[in-house]
Amino acid sequence: MFIRQPTQRSGVVRARVSSNHRPRRRLARGAVGDTSGDVVWLFDLDNTLHDASHAIFPAINRLMTAYVARVLGSDDATASRVRVDYWQRYGATLLGMIRHHQVDPADFLRAAHDFPELADMVRVRRGLVAALRRLPGRKILVTNAPRDYARSVLAIAGIERCFERVVAIEDMWVHGHLRPKPDRRMLRRLLAQIDVSPHRAVLVEDTLSHLKHYAATGIRTAWVTGYLRTIAPSRPHVAPAQDSSVPGAVRDAATRSTLAAEDRQNVAHTAQERSVTLVAAESQDPAGAATAPQSQPDHAPRVRARMTKRPGYVDIKVQSMHQLLRRIRGIGS
Repeated sequence: MFIRQPTQRSGVVRARVSSNHRPRRRLARGAVGDTSGDVVWLFDLDNTLHDASHAIFPAINRLMTAYVARVLGSDDATASRVRVDYWQRYGATLLGMIRHHQVDPADFLRAAHDFPELADMVRVRRGLVAALRRLPGRKILVTNAPRDYARSVLAIAGIERCFERVVAIEDMWVHGHLRPKPDRRMLRRLLAQIDVSPHRAVLVEDTLSHLKHYAATGIRTAWVTGYLRTIAPSRPHVAPAQDSSVPGAVRDAATRSTLAAEDRQNVAHTAQERSVTLVAAESQDPAGAATAPQSQPDHAPRVRARMTKRPGYVDIKVQSMHQLLRRIRGIGS
């Protein structure tokens, strides 16, 4: 049973769960809310549906640093430098840890998302449940986070029944290889499974590089900025140029040719195939954290990033789910 605390800060409600509550292993069948219409919403989780920058992302990075320190047998300062170096070189700390230290990806992800006090760390905006239920169309969660963590956050936020399906990192294997966001093969397979063409889907994300990479497939994009503290790409991705005047599924021949060529490629990227490309926290924690990994307390105030103008590959830019509900006409819903 959920216990809602009356204390609010700037429109944010902190949801608590009674100590005897355990998230259900399976989500309830049949999403609750307005599922009418042709649109399928693909929602990211962290910093899209809740404020992960507040406590969760800093904690993930500390847990990753501690993991690296255990593997290396080093102090935290050295481990933090190695963690950031691997992130900069490979796009994710985990890729470097696999390549150079043969760590188990599942063990790394479990350790990086071990939060006994998760219920105290999740922050959601007041009215989130109502906004999601009123948003017309099917809703699917697509996150690079582990399944248990994702389901726990949904349960704590009280929005687990708003989604008909949860696609977590464990569900992103394609032809024997792990293909997390922003891999196009994983997304194409997901859309095929749910029988939805790209122009009927809308990806709702906080990570610009994911939006940029997927925009080339014909999917529509919504950028959520309300929880961002920094604007840092997860890793560089090159999206082919496209004719923005041509809507929906009708894309220029160059884009289609590029995607077809990508499918025909069979280039082995061993570390990328055996692990995740990004632990989401790394896209929001600047490399400067390496210089003083323990210099700030868990809940130290953070400076909110200055938002850039809406990039051309982003159909709409919003601060919250509430604003998304008001602006769905902007993406043709």
